[in-house]
Amino acid sequence: MTKVKETMSKSPKIGIIMGSKSDLHIMQDAADVLKELGVDYEITVVSAHRTPDRMFSYARAAADRGLKVIIAGAGGAAHLPGMVASLTHLPVIGVPVKSSNSIDGWDSILSILQMPNGIPVATVALNAAKNAGILAAQILSTRDETIVQNLIAYKEELKRKVEESAAELED
Repeated sequence: MTKVKETMSKSPKIGIIMGSKSDLHIMQDAADVLKELGVDYEITVVSAHRTPDRMFSYARAAADRGLKVIIAGAGGAAHLPGMVASLTHLPVIGVPVKSSNSIDGWDSILSILQMPNGIPVATVALNAAKNAGILAAQILSTRDETIVQNLIAYKEELKRKVEESAAELED
């Protein structure tokens, strides 16, 4: 399993945070797709409830450290994405995680989704960290042609796989 303190480079553009190391099996999907797309990231644990000072420091320093987007995964009450969004001007993508203390994941989904006006959090489906990684890369692609080309190739590969599957079924 990947260490939680992973960084692709000295100047990551995406921060991936999660409320607990137990969320890593979900959040690793964001890291994996970012790596595939050639986007630098860092990944660590930042708990809104157990380490609020760490959360405040992380969110407030993120832009100064060069981050452009934060992906925040959390289960249960799932306050991490919203609290981070309240502390930074950077876009925050929330990943609701179905955790052991979850109400079938709905508590996490609604906590991240139902943000008050002025503090938006882009929200992906339950456990959909891969989509959060793709969305973060798409946000960065507005200023990076290499990421644009990597996203186009990625989506072409998705298309190829579907066409291949269809051809197998239709034969």
